Amino acid sequence: MTDVPVSIPRSPSAADYAAEGDRPLIPDTSDPFQLLEIWLKEANEHELNDSTAMSLATVDADGMPDVRIVLLRGLNPEDGLQFYTNYESARGAQLAAQPKAALCFHWKSLRRQVRIRGTISKSTPEQSDAYFQQRAPQSRIAAIASDQSRPLDNRDVFNQRVAEISSIYGDDDDIPRPEHWGGYRLMPTEIEFWQDQAFRMHDRLKLVRDGDGWTQSRLYP
Repeated sequence: MTDVPVSIPRSPSAADYAAEGDRPLIPDTSDPFQLLEIWLKEANEHELNDSTAMSLATVDADGMPDVRIVLLRGLNPEDGLQFYTNYESARGAQLAAQPKAALCFHWKSLRRQVRIRGTISKSTPEQSDAYFQQRAPQSRIAAIASDQSRPLDNRDVFNQRVAEISSIYGDDDDIPRPEHWGGYRLMPTEIEFWQDQAFRMHDRLKLVRDGDGWTQSRLYP
């Protein structure tokens, strides 16, 4: 058996599990958005930072998967889950070619995970405008200046571009949203809630969209 590198902690012992105690099972639900909202609020209270951080998985033209972290910026049954980015970035190009994606939340402090798969569409211009105006002025300027995902020969080039745009707008609250930047909406077709349990006897609740409702099932860990 190959030795486990010292950088990887050992598996929990029976004493470790006993010290942690039991965790509540995931409640039955016919409304995954409501349960996700509850879990997000609890994550806001316990997670050290970026409780809305979620992995976004896409595929490129060769079918090679790609994954990165984005921040959830909207949640409701009508619009699904919303996040914002540069439409001309690598993720933007991949979503334009294949408008399907997967998301994953992982809250270490709560030992919870939520996996979501679904279809992608762009947010409305009004939604993108509204969120863009909420960002700090310098964050808006950075979004205008960045050719996201494309090669940058020198950091100074980006800094200079930011400085030039800053000289135009300053700290003005009226900085317009560039056309290449905006939101996406993922409309879930599947949502799976995962709760850590002792001895790897994890609890998993999967909901699959069924017309206007959801079909629920429990999965083996």
